[in-house]
Order: sequence, then C-alpha cells, then structure tokens
Amino acid sequence: MGLVERPTDLHNKKDKTDQTGTIVVHAFSDLTYISPVVFLYLLKECYIHGTCKATMKFRALQQQVYQVLHNNPQPGPATFVIQCLYILPIFGLYCEGFSHLIVSALRRYLKLGLNPTDALEAKDLAAQLFLDIVGGFVNHDERIVVKIVEVFDIKLDNVEKAICQLKERTDSSCDAAKTFVEHYVFELIESQSYMTAVSLLEQFSIRQSGKSFLFSMIQNKEFKAADKWAIFMGKQMLCVLVQEYIDRNLLKHAYDIIKRNNLQQEFPDVYHKCKESSLKKLAEKGCWDVAEAKTNDDRQLLEYLVYLAMEAGYSEKVDELCDRYSLKGFLDVKVPEASHLHSRYLHLNELVVEDIIWVDNVDGLQNATCHIEGCKVVGVDCEWKPNYEKGSKPNKVSIMQIASEKMVFIFDLIKLFEDVPDILDNCLACILQSPRILKLGYNFQCDIKQLAHSYGDLECFKQYEMLLDVQNVFKEPQGGLSGLAKKILGAGLNKTRRNSNWEQRPLTQNQLEYAALDAAVLVHIFLNVQSHSQPATVSEGHEKIEWKSHIVSRMDNVKKSKKGVRSKKQSRESQTDQHCQSS
Repeated sequence: MGLVERPTDLHNKKDKTDQTGTIVVHAFSDLTYISPVVFLYLLKECYIHGTCKATMKFRALQQQVYQVLHNNPQPGPATFVIQCLYILPIFGLYCEGFSHLIVSALRRYLKLGLNPTDALEAKDLAAQLFLDIVGGFVNHDERIVVKIVEVFDIKLDNVEKAICQLKERTDSSCDAAKTFVEHYVFELIESQSYMTAVSLLEQFSIRQSGKSFLFSMIQNKEFKAADKWAIFMGKQMLCVLVQEYIDRNLLKHAYDIIKRNNLQQEFPDVYHKCKESSLKKLAEKGCWDVAEAKTNDDRQLLEYLVYLAMEAGYSEKVDELCDRYSLKGFLDVKVPEASHLHSRYLHLNELVVEDIIWVDNVDGLQNATCHIEGCKVVGVDCEWKPNYEKGSKPNKVSIMQIASEKMVFIFDLIKLFEDVPDILDNCLACILQSPRILKLGYNFQCDIKQLAHSYGDLECFKQYEMLLDVQNVFKEPQGGLSGLAKKILGAGLNKTRRNSNWEQRPLTQNQLEYAALDAAVLVHIFLNVQSHSQPATVSEGHEKIEWKSHIVSRMDNVKKSKKGVRSKKQSRESQTDQHCQSS
C-alpha cells in the first residue's frame, strides 16, 4: 500500500473506532464485572484510537479514569488501581504513562474519602507492590514508586507487615523494613536519583546521612532535592544549607530558603546581598525603573542603585535618584572606581556623525524626508517607554530614528501624529516603501509590528520595501547589536539607557546620542562589511557575506493592484517633492 489510504480503509477504521468507543463506554459505565486487565486493554484502545494530540488524550483519559473509579470497581477503587499497577508492565511502552495516569486519577479520587476496608486492603497491597518493585519482580519506574508510597501513605509498619507475610518464603524478619528501605535509598543515591531518595526518606521518616549527602546534592545542582532534604531535617540543616549557598555565591537560593523558613535573624546580611545582586542584573539590562521599584524605598539599596548608575556612566539617573530620595550626601561618601567606559563602548563621534536633528514639525519633517530620499542606505530604529506591568499593553512608540552615513534624524512620532498625521504618513511611506533606499534594521520586524500597532491609522507602517534585518545576516550573533558592533567595529554599545523614559520631552542629550547611535551604527556595520574589512570570525571563514538574499519587502496591496499602489505612491512622492521645493 502507498501512503494514501483508500476510502474503504478509512471507512473500516472509522467503524472500528466507533465500535471501540461503544464497547469502552458500555464497559466503563459499570466496573462490577470488569477485571483490571480488561480495563487496561480498553484504556489502551481508547488511547490508540483517540484523534487528538498525545497530551490532550492523556488529560482526557485521566478524567475518564477518575470518573470510572466512581463506577464500583471491585473489590474497591484503591485496591483496583493497585491490581492494575501489578498488571501494567505487560503493556510495554504504555506502562509508564498509564501508571502515572491512574495513580494521579486515584490521588484526585481520594480527596473525596475512601471506604476504610478498601483503604486498609489497598495499603497492604501497595506495601507488597513496593517490595516487589524494589526486589525487581515487578518493573516500574522509580517515580511511580514514589507516587505509590505517597498516595497510599505507606509507612515502615506497612513494609514490616508485608515482609512478615513473606517470612515463610524468604526468611525475612519483621524488623527488616528500615534496613530494606535504607538499602534501596542508598542505591538511588549511588545512581544520583536524589529527589527520589529524599522523597522516600521523608515519607518513611528516616533521618540518616548528613552534611556530605547535602553537599553531594548541591555539587550535582540538585537544589530542589537539597532544599527538600534540609527542610525535612530541620533548622540546623537549613542553616548549613544556607551557608553553603552563600559560600558558593548562590545568593538567590540562599535568599529563598531564608524567606520561606523565617531565618532572617540567623542571616541578616544575605537579604541585602541578594537584593543587590538582583539590582545589578536589572541595571545591566537597563531596567532602571524596575530596579528602583525593587528597592522598596530601602535607603541602603537605593544607595547601591545610585552606585550602579554612577558606574555605568548614567549621570542623569544618578541625579534623578539623588533628587527623588534626598541622597545628595551619598555622592560624597561613595565614589565608584574609575570605569573605563570610553574604552569599552562605541561613541557617536567615532562614527563621524555630523549632526543629530530632532524632527517635531512640518518643516523638519519635509527637510528630513528630502535628505533621506537622496540616500542609498539608511539605518532605522525606534524607541518606546517600557511598560513593566504584567499583562498590560506596551506603550506607543515614541521616537523613530533614521540615519544616513553623516546625519541622524529623530522623529517625534507622538507629536507629529497629533499635529500632522497625513503629512507624516506620506513622508514615512516615501521612505519605507521606496525601492531605491536600502533600510537597515536590527530585529526590525518586531519594531515595524509595534509601529503598526501604535499608529494603526497610518498606512506607512503596513507596507515596506528593501528592508534588511542585520540580525538575520549573522546566524549566531553574541550580545545583540552591541555584540555585533564589537565584532565588526571593535567596540560594543552602552545599552544603559535602553529602557529609559522615551516619552519625556525634551529628551536628554545622552538619550539623543543613544538613540542616534543605534541607527547610525547599522549603516557603519553595513559599510564596513561591504568594504571587506570585517574580522574573519564574523564572516566565519567566508570572504564575503551575502546580503541580498536577506532583503525583504511587504507590499500586500501591490499583489492585488500594482497600478493602484503605484499611482498612490507617485502621488505621495509628488506631494513630498512639493514640500521639498516649497522649503
């Protein structure tokens, strides 16, 4: 047979599925006379003939089993599940998944209560199953072992009882339960199954091992198991755990343990160390507003945040924080070590950019459009004020930067859209939709979507031609645009002001230079690579990087009516030409 099934095959398969479904519904409606093996077989048929994806099928079957446990399985729901677990290994690859499924369904069922007789019988049988799994007589995954022990709440007394019942056949004694469990746990530790080992030690209330066991888990990065073990062992072991985390500079783990277990008095300095570490990471990402909120007006943390701003060369943020929280005296107390910002980061004057022009009126818009239309290559970027509230919409794009080799124009989109939306639409359409101008961006597909979302009434952001996303040219960039600039131009970009308030007016000189640099650097990266002077590591052994295959366009209306769009475009260009002539 080929890959395409014949209609008769599909019809027969549908009939078989319907027949299986009918049998399953009938059988599951009353389990009084349904044996575990028949139940599992029908469960497998349900899974095989299910039409949805595996995860959805699993959830549906879990719900089905939960409902079935109400339908009088014999001798009782809990005992019935244990009998199923004994049989499941013969179902091969379905064993592990179905084991988790029916145990999870039973766990949910037990919340409603259980018949005492069934509960007692099931617990004894579960203890026997535990012995058989550990002894290798029944094949189940170790995670199932933990689930069985926890769901049926098996204790050492139950294991002792099960061992005593086997005494005549195995010569085991009734005091062997703890030794039996400890031996199994030791095997788990040897195989580095730490979480399973800890879960069993906790379930059976066996307090053995010590610091070496704890250190071994931390060494193998089994932090959840280490936390669980220390909590079970008590305050003394928790303190050992926290100190070990501190010594290994795992401050977040230490902080979480301290907070969850009320150990603030034992470790008063860790809270601030962890907070400072968190603030430093946020500052490195440019998330200054979030970092400020995280301080919760704690003066010590605010002083540290000012220190970070000073170290990053973010002078206006230093002034802003000092004014807001009256920290002026702090500047005289803490003077950061000299940072080598000028040697670490690229500066706008190194790109020989002659001027940054702020565009917020009609004349400026017309002049900028005329200049840009005379360029063959421009860099494009945009900025907007970050919004840190979860679930909230992003803020409107505030500015758009378009750079030539020598000039950078920064368009105040918010003001221009309010004052002259039609002229703004026409001018930007002439630039973005021009087939004569190559537009360079970095992850600009994301920016163009945000622009279209912010200014839905404008047509200019819905279509574009000759857009080259530099990110797509280099397959494995390190550190974003800053990393790319460092590889090609020899220095990265200072992203300190990336998440600053771009809606404030006027923007600071540092903000203007940051915005201008993001657009200008794209042009210089392009020109540098075009002249074949990029480092060998960037071209990955190739003498020339192919750009043209990465140039994209989105002119939806062109496909529908080329003539109509051409006329509209000519009209826009004509209107812009008139603006240029009049100016």
